Amino acid sequence: MKRCGACGRPAELMAARLGVCPECVRLRPEAAAAIAVRVHAESRARFGLPGLPPRAPGGVRCGLCARECVVAEGGRGFCGLRTVRKGRLVHLAGTPRRGLLHWYRDPLPTNCVADWVCTGHSRAGCHNLAVFYASCTLDCLFCQNWHYRRADPLKDAQGTVRVLSAAALAACAEERTHCVCFFGGDPASQMPHALATGSLLARQGVAVCWETAGTMHPRLLRRALQISLESGGCIKFDLKACDETLHMVMTGASNRRTLANFRTAVELAAGRQDPPAVIASTLLVPGYVGAQEVARIARFIADLEPRTPYALLAFHPQFEMRDLPPTSRRHAREALRAARAAGLKNVRLGNVHLLSDAY
Repeated sequence: MKRCGACGRPAELMAARLGVCPECVRLRPEAAAAIAVRVHAESRARFGLPGLPPRAPGGVRCGLCARECVVAEGGRGFCGLRTVRKGRLVHLAGTPRRGLLHWYRDPLPTNCVADWVCTGHSRAGCHNLAVFYASCTLDCLFCQNWHYRRADPLKDAQGTVRVLSAAALAACAEERTHCVCFFGGDPASQMPHALATGSLLARQGVAVCWETAGTMHPRLLRRALQISLESGGCIKFDLKACDETLHMVMTGASNRRTLANFRTAVELAAGRQDPPAVIASTLLVPGYVGAQEVARIARFIADLEPRTPYALLAFHPQFEMRDLPPTSRRHAREALRAARAAGLKNVRLGNVHLLSDAY
């Protein structure tokens, strides 16, 4: 039986690598946060990434996302894509000329977070241009796509990941390309490249969508949403937790920017409900993100716009939380009821094929 590093008690639904039980996250937030900071730093060190956003005295500030790194000469920003040379911030990737990513054509309809409400579900025979950015502004210990951490922005080719310009990526669209989705990782870490690509694709009649934790600068969020509104696409926010300590423990960061950007997006997109321009989702992490946390997230969404589509996603064991079981059917049913009881009108359970009877 695994034991919590904060309270010392055994806990069945606890990620051993994290070392903090769900109860202590709620009742002993300072102790839980202190343990989580160490775990995140150790995990990132395996990939040569900074454990925390740098705050170098006399360094150069990067304001592209909520991490607001202050990078020393020769150092690296939290996402690994920014450094400083001769006193100037240098973007190793994530500019219109250099995106660190891989892409593929995903036949429609596909397993998209928004597939039950977006236009793609009725476009059989067409495809989505799926753009996977190999970088992120968070450090989710349950990351389903954790392999991006191995990508090197200084190399032009490593496996399926490539360095590609916005123009070259946009040129990959063809007659049957109905939509593009920028995800990852997270496009927030390479927004200049994603925005340039999205603008080019929108002019070609492609619907531009985003799947993000929403940590980008608010100015960039507004530009992304405008492209989606004009092209018929959408922005899908991954709301991992409402409780700030829980969010920090699981992702290594505050959720303040995410919640603020989500509020802004809902307000700006209020005039378009068909198809909806803003969609929310939450991963049901066993033990940590249950019905109580889902209810808090759902109330936050409902207070803004109760018609906002909300997807609850089943968890699959990955990365540093691979010792947890898949989300149970009971867990999913309770979360679904909680979201609806909080006032949301359009809630869906996704990834049902992953559900288990483990707990």
